[in-house]
Amino acid sequence: MTRPTPETLAHRAHSAFAASSSAATSATPAAPAVAPIQVTGAGSLVKSLEALGVDVAFGIPGGAILPAYDPLYDSKVRHILVRHEQGAGHAATGYAQATGKVGVCIATSGPGATNLVTPIADAYMDSVPIVAITGQVGRPYIGTDAFQEADIQGITLPITKHNYLIQRAEEIPRILAEAFHLAITGRPGPVLVDIPKDILQAQTTFSWPPTLELPGYRPTLHPHGKQIREAARLMTGARRPVLYVGGGVLKAHATESLLKLAEQTGIPVVTTLMARGAFPDSHPQHMGMPGMHGTVSAVYALQKSDLLVALGARFDDRVTGDLASFAPDAAVVHADIDPAEIGKNRAADVPIVGDARHVIDELITAIAAEHAAGRTGDYSAWRATLDGVRERYPLGYEEPEDGTLSPQYVIKRIGEIAGPDAIYAAGVGQHQMWASQFISYEKPYTWLNSGGAGTMGYAVPAAMGAKTGKPDTVVWAIDGDGCFQMTNQELATCALEGIPIKVAVINNGNLGMVRQWQTLFYEQRYSNTELGTHKHRIPDFVKLADALGCVGLRCESAADVDRVIQEAMAINDRPVVIDFVVGKDAMVWPMVPAGTSNDEILFARDMRPDFPDDAV
Repeated sequence: MTRPTPETLAHRAHSAFAASSSAATSATPAAPAVAPIQVTGAGSLVKSLEALGVDVAFGIPGGAILPAYDPLYDSKVRHILVRHEQGAGHAATGYAQATGKVGVCIATSGPGATNLVTPIADAYMDSVPIVAITGQVGRPYIGTDAFQEADIQGITLPITKHNYLIQRAEEIPRILAEAFHLAITGRPGPVLVDIPKDILQAQTTFSWPPTLELPGYRPTLHPHGKQIREAARLMTGARRPVLYVGGGVLKAHATESLLKLAEQTGIPVVTTLMARGAFPDSHPQHMGMPGMHGTVSAVYALQKSDLLVALGARFDDRVTGDLASFAPDAAVVHADIDPAEIGKNRAADVPIVGDARHVIDELITAIAAEHAAGRTGDYSAWRATLDGVRERYPLGYEEPEDGTLSPQYVIKRIGEIAGPDAIYAAGVGQHQMWASQFISYEKPYTWLNSGGAGTMGYAVPAAMGAKTGKPDTVVWAIDGDGCFQMTNQELATCALEGIPIKVAVINNGNLGMVRQWQTLFYEQRYSNTELGTHKHRIPDFVKLADALGCVGLRCESAADVDRVIQEAMAINDRPVVIDFVVGKDAMVWPMVPAGTSNDEILFARDMRPDFPDDAV
């Protein structure tokens, strides 16, 4: 199935915008025009969702949003009844990340809406297009501290791309169309639409398409030609350049263009945590993931470079370490669709505002012109140095001395058995880092995680959303025993709704990443990190899986790992949960201690790499 571009999806919001989009010629035809009909505000909401091409929404009904659930009963929009609103939000995010479409979640007023705050903030940090629809108390009661009233518009103002409080029922089609357009275009992000109950109950007129009112919203898609030519000149003149690739390349559907640019230039590539899969791990130019738990070769490449070409990346602190010492000798070309990101953390010598796909395509043309003029970069010594670092310091791990099961081995085997076509959604912590390190990502949109917010509990509902959007794809949730206990109630949703995800619980009996920091920086004073899932087997994850309508399996030895994974792979009519009981003392390496320079990277405890000087 062809993955829809953001411009195609924006076209569905309103055909007038397709003419200015970069994929207008291939856009799916807009929804058929609908002559004015009399409906309730709730009916207008549901018909707007249908016209926008929404096929699924995740939510929970409640008093203020209840009027919307009556027309939803007869709608072709599939509603998935989650067990917690946080699950609805993360499911919408997983759906959006896996499919490229806008994810939709629905909640009632007050606590229903506030339970969406975490996934909305998560989507905002990771630039994920979701639309959250919340019920609100009736307009006469707003501001009176009415039952289940919360100012969700004010609460989410800092964590949404835009939000609305609808004041008139006739506004519903326009505002829904605007919300979807805003969510998917430019720098994607969450948009919230809050609808008072009396508006949902009011009689109104629905017609389609609406006229959008976004006069000041004009995302810059095409970069300025002068900056592109200057970037190309720097790239061909540099001795130690690096393509520093962020999640914006995935958002722009620019992975094919990135591969072409990399092979055209021969420049080494690093992909951030949010960009895993944007460039094939197996490609000889790929140095791996940079940052706090990145590969030694990727961290070295950035630190010793003389030119960083940042594409859809934001110089996050987890990548840069101590910002003052980050890539000290590098000039910077920074391309991003969000002008606010350029120069925010690191000054750019060549700032480029534009959609990553257009930026890369135009760089390819400009580089070709440089080559035609006889200006080609010679990176042979640089590439040889980086290849040597990569060979000398590969990712690896030591088997636990106490004979317990290695978590890295478990995750590596899941990736090898499920393969590069599967989708992997990770929680947050050690298992997230191991999943980013030891699974080989050869294809885009196969790695889902909470990068910016670092939200524990993300994996299970995100996997549920991804599997809903990609029902024919194998979807694994790689979770920890801490994360899993935050949102595992959504397995009941998966069981009842026929969403057969596979969950690997990397059960080390502790909050693993916190324990790692306590080991390294707090003199092994393990304050409040033991969870009891080892010592007391509370909960028993196999029994819990069974209670939630899933198949529960357990694995405690390396000899059984392949068999249990293959058993899970063979079950496709129900969700599967595997309790992998692993050692509690495994650590994530490499590691740049927080707040230190990337030059202080450790590839094992108290062991720093011996970096070469020949390419510096």
